[in-house]
Amino acid sequence: MSSSRDTPIEQMQVVVLAGGMGTRLREETERVPKPLVEIGERPILWHIMKLYGHHGARRFLICLGYKSWDIKEYFLRYHEQSADLTVHIGSEEPPTFHDNAVAEDWEVTLAETGLTTGTGARLRRVRPYVDTDTFMFTYGDGIGRVDVGGLLDFHRSHDRVGTVTGVRPTSRYGEMAVADGMVTEFNEKPTTPEGFVSGGFFVFQREIFDYVGDEPELMLETGPLRRLARDGQLAVYRHEDFWMGMDTYREFTQLNDLWASGEAPWKVWER
Repeated sequence: MSSSRDTPIEQMQVVVLAGGMGTRLREETERVPKPLVEIGERPILWHIMKLYGHHGARRFLICLGYKSWDIKEYFLRYHEQSADLTVHIGSEEPPTFHDNAVAEDWEVTLAETGLTTGTGARLRRVRPYVDTDTFMFTYGDGIGRVDVGGLLDFHRSHDRVGTVTGVRPTSRYGEMAVADGMVTEFNEKPTTPEGFVSGGFFVFQREIFDYVGDEPELMLETGPLRRLARDGQLAVYRHEDFWMGMDTYREFTQLNDLWASGEAPWKVWER
């Protein structure tokens, strides 16, 4: 185990929560687990990993739960799904993969963390696989144009146990300014509401495990993060650029429309 806070991002692990049932996106998640719901022709999990990969990360630790085998099979057959290949029918010769094969150099650890386990308990259950002092952590259903390298530098400069990326999400509702019983201003989709919310994209030190018990229902957000904040150990990295969670069918559609337009803000990689 590395004891240094200066672990290169190439050696650092990115822990991704991918075990939830995604009930608010039931139109898609009855068929596949939420992290495999596609934006374009690729799962949102792939988009998240490509974002981290663009900044140098290559080691991923995926916390599985609902429809875990589907996610395992996706990675076990990643090469076959991604490359052109020739199949030799009637022969025992293995398939021939062509030059446009996989561009990624990823190490992916897939860990069973339980069907209904809380987010905090899922993190606790992969502790044996976390082998660096500093590691990244995110959810498998949120994407943004997050400067992962800048986030890591910010975390190191503040010397805290954890750093969370704060985002300003777009409101889902029309916003009205009202005076004397009259609407003075109407904004259909305000994009800069007051305050920040957690956009995921965390960086943690191993000391986070001192805050995380193994109660099966433990939620990271309602216990450990509150304690970190009270102890002055949770910094916030402000992200003012694009971010969106894929919680509903409406957001699923918006993300797919952005990808189809060729102007997806989170696509920072070349290939």
